Amino acid sequence: MELRGLGLLYNAADLFIDENVNRGLGEKVAIYYRDQLIRYQDLQEKVNQAGNMLRELGYKMEDRIVMVCHDTPEFIYVFFGAIKIGAVPIPVNTMMQPSDYEYFLNNSRAKGLIIHEDLWANIQHLKDRFLFLEHIIVINESVNKLPDGTIDFYRLLNRASKMLETAPTNRDDAAFWLFSSGSTGAPKGIIHLQHDMEYALNTYAKQVLFITEEDRCLSASKLYFAYGLGGGMYFPLGVGASTVLVKERPSPETMFQAIETYKPTIFFGVPTLYGAMIDYALKTGKRFDLSSLRVCVSAGEALPPAFYRKWKELYNVDILDGIGSTEALHIFISNRIGDVKEGSSGKVVPGFDVKIIDNQGTELPPNEVGDLVVRGDCIAHGYWNLHEQNKKKFVGEWLHIGDKYYKDEEGYYWYCGRSDDMLKVGGIWVSPIEIENCLLQHDDVLEVAVVGAENEKNLVIPKAFVVLKDGIEGSKEKEEELKNFAKQHLAHYKYPRIIEFIDELPKTATGKIQRFKLRELLKTNAVQS
Repeated sequence: MELRGLGLLYNAADLFIDENVNRGLGEKVAIYYRDQLIRYQDLQEKVNQAGNMLRELGYKMEDRIVMVCHDTPEFIYVFFGAIKIGAVPIPVNTMMQPSDYEYFLNNSRAKGLIIHEDLWANIQHLKDRFLFLEHIIVINESVNKLPDGTIDFYRLLNRASKMLETAPTNRDDAAFWLFSSGSTGAPKGIIHLQHDMEYALNTYAKQVLFITEEDRCLSASKLYFAYGLGGGMYFPLGVGASTVLVKERPSPETMFQAIETYKPTIFFGVPTLYGAMIDYALKTGKRFDLSSLRVCVSAGEALPPAFYRKWKELYNVDILDGIGSTEALHIFISNRIGDVKEGSSGKVVPGFDVKIIDNQGTELPPNEVGDLVVRGDCIAHGYWNLHEQNKKKFVGEWLHIGDKYYKDEEGYYWYCGRSDDMLKVGGIWVSPIEIENCLLQHDDVLEVAVVGAENEKNLVIPKAFVVLKDGIEGSKEKEEELKNFAKQHLAHYKYPRIIEFIDELPKTATGKIQRFKLRELLKTNAVQS
């Protein structure tokens, strides 16, 4: 259907929700959540009710709604209910500081906030500082009386009609926003369009994971992240498969329990979680049944080869490491089932084009390190209200990722670090990832991050911040042991000249190490000294 001036009508909720019922999957389980089995017919009705609830409150096309929601079915109801009426849901991280929500709400100018009760309790004291907010809709899972000035989510939802007419959106309308994780500074509002999820589904999910209706997905990465949004929601819904939602934080124990209970076939994790799960299994001596898994996925940071090898040894299932970004929506370079080159990010996903370029924009030959750029039809429309950053990041069809990479002769891509993380030691570029992967092979090392520090001659040297495994004490002797270990496995100029033992590394909630915070720590210490 085409309306004059609108182009071809298209709405993502039709594809990911309604189409499954239309093709006879209404009785199939769409969502496993605790002891609930939510079938596609139930899901469609709840999505429609959520959309009608928002319409009743006066929400129209392009109105923005911030979602501060746990990984529960309500997240999916609200997300697609908003999209179906042409409004723009903005899921945000549930683990931020109260001031961060003031930033999200005021930066996006959202009219509505839909939030779980326990999360509202943490930020309600800032209510008068939310400049554009008109409605606070609280998802109340207890019998407690709701705070004054808020709206009961379920009271409105349950009285809303289960029939909903789709708004006349088209492929290029804004569908949803995501905020960047803040690994390089303040989060940026990233605008994705109606067609973006379908493109990511048809490329990575269908042509790399070979996802089908028979699959069951479990994502440790939460739904408010681009990675989790795909793996935990629109990938399975896009093919009529099932998803498992876990509200709790993704600890090793929680994830092992979820895998054994719900028996997913695809598991989406991040490198730090895989490392923690391996360490937990070895430390406790427990044997976990992961036989339901046919494939595991990793993204967010480069997967250390030691993690891949140990996971494969323990559970006989591949971890497909890859790279994606919030701006690109999901993974665009990945290893393949039966074709894993450990330590690499794999090869380009069909449907995307990738180049490695120098500072002048010239494509580099194999084995030369440069800046990674990508193009594909799920690249974001752009950043909200960031004109200068848009010009630098989105150049024509190409998205500048901000990562240093090289491609080998066989077409595998190798991550060298963020563009601003690379170290020039003795006039030679050094990747912090290479040093980190080396130290992670030592039996006593749990986590490590390498940044550049200046010595007394103002020359850059590699410094490693190391988290040791439980029961291992940091000492001068341990520092020398790790330095000598690195010297045995790396070119001499690459070994870390300084090692500092710390309790934990600064990370985003996706598990990305925030090296910029470690660099800031070095500067602060230098000023104080």
